[in-house]
Amino acid sequence: MTSLDLADRRKLLGRLEQYYDAVPRSGARVEDFGPLTLFIREGQGWPFYARPTLGWSGAVSAADVNRVRARQRELGIPETFEWVAEAAPELRAEVEQAGLEVHEHPLMVLGPNVPTPVVPEVGDGVVLRTVRHDDPVLPSALAVPHLAFAEPGTGVGAAGLAELDEAVRGHAGDGSMERAIARILAGLTCVAAAVEDSTALCAGQHQPVGAVTEIVGVGTLPTARRRGLAEAVTAVLVADARSRGVETVFLSAGDDDVARIYAKLGFRAMATALIAEPAEPAEQQRADRPSAATRRRLHGSVGP
Repeated sequence: MTSLDLADRRKLLGRLEQYYDAVPRSGARVEDFGPLTLFIREGQGWPFYARPTLGWSGAVSAADVNRVRARQRELGIPETFEWVAEAAPELRAEVEQAGLEVHEHPLMVLGPNVPTPVVPEVGDGVVLRTVRHDDPVLPSALAVPHLAFAEPGTGVGAAGLAELDEAVRGHAGDGSMERAIARILAGLTCVAAAVEDSTALCAGQHQPVGAVTEIVGVGTLPTARRRGLAEAVTAVLVADARSRGVETVFLSAGDDDVARIYAKLGFRAMATALIAEPAEPAEQQRADRPSAATRRRLHGSVGP
């Protein structure tokens, strides 16, 4: 945990809660369930989720959770919930009583008093840059994190350039490019990439709302790992965020090994991000239907 005193930590958690409530509203309608708020996707893209109602100070029960789940089933959307453990400490027990499985991820913050990290050097032939809406590298920058998250961890993996080309072709025509372009042009998303031979070997995004932004979907092509690309791309994203006047940058790390990469840049774990969904037998899991936890780390609070 960080060395923040209790008052500063509460203030920071309050900023993150406001962010979590505000950011999905650009693409969702909202339904009020008392202690819980359900965000419902309008248009194409990954479905949203339910989370604690901003400013709610009363109790929450498993019955409240089940009311939201019934509505999610009625709408045909995933029965997923996201929240910060320290901001709603009573919710986990009620969610688990309602029968959902909870995933934990370190919530790491680069606070306003932490200097912008220096972008690490990477190998010859690799260019680090933010990706414009009309950059020809954008399709591979959007596709490469999906391959990275399909082979989790920090070790060198099997998927390489051939698989990346296939992934780019697979996403063609699914609307993800058009949604990304619209968000980049609106200033809602920034994409950064490590590019070699006109292909993104690593990419990620940040999604600013006022003075807060979340870094999401930083992923390296599995065959290109162990080259410091994820650390460098994250540093580029932080630099871009700070250039926009963002003070607080945060992210959810996949695990402790990944968290150590972000710690090199000055990020510090200060809370725990929780994601709940129904448990699914391994034999029913599909590569084209990632878990809520994977979707969260890929797309953050807004989705693609």
